[in-house]
Amino acid sequence: MAMDEQFWHGKWQRGETAFHEAEGNPLLRRYLPALDLPAGARLLLPLCGRTGDIGWLLAQGYAVTGAELSRLAIEQLFADLGLTPHITPVGPLERFDAGALTVFVGNIFDLDHHALGEVAAIYDRAALVALPEAMRGRYAGHLVHLTRAAPQLLIAVEYDPSLLVGPPFAVPEAEVRRHYGVAYHLTQAGRHELKDGLKGLKPAHESVWLMRPR
Repeated sequence: MAMDEQFWHGKWQRGETAFHEAEGNPLLRRYLPALDLPAGARLLLPLCGRTGDIGWLLAQGYAVTGAELSRLAIEQLFADLGLTPHITPVGPLERFDAGALTVFVGNIFDLDHHALGEVAAIYDRAALVALPEAMRGRYAGHLVHLTRAAPQLLIAVEYDPSLLVGPPFAVPEAEVRRHYGVAYHLTQAGRHELKDGLKGLKPAHESVWLMRPR
């Protein structure tokens, strides 16, 4: 099943990307220390877009590897950070490199462990919730295989899906456990109400999951 590539390319071309926060997501800042990563650890951010989380992570001394469908988003990301990428083809993907930042541009399902290399952890704030239900199981399995079940910080969104059609899609606790419970020990570290709701819908919550490999 293909990602809805035109949907996302269209969002980037129209500038419909208000979901980015320049100074890093508050939940990332709050919960990342729980993964207890060593200094300079390399994190994978799947479907990363041009999120401000990347600049924040780099400023903390981490190495960041992203995967993103939109080349435009990644050109903007490197420009935002004042970086000039070195671009090389990797099979059907393009690899953008500058300093401690690497981004693979293309379909994440085309990224394999050989191209990615080892990562210390995964930070997924934008990927699982961006995919329709029929694709989330495949994505989760791919991510586990791709990273050899690296520890993960996942931020999911919860709301009544009968009242709103994502993305971001609602991913309840039972589904997170279904996708990741075999590979990981799961801890729901926090559940935070979105004070302004989600696209006007209330209540809506962000649930924070810490995953450690079994």
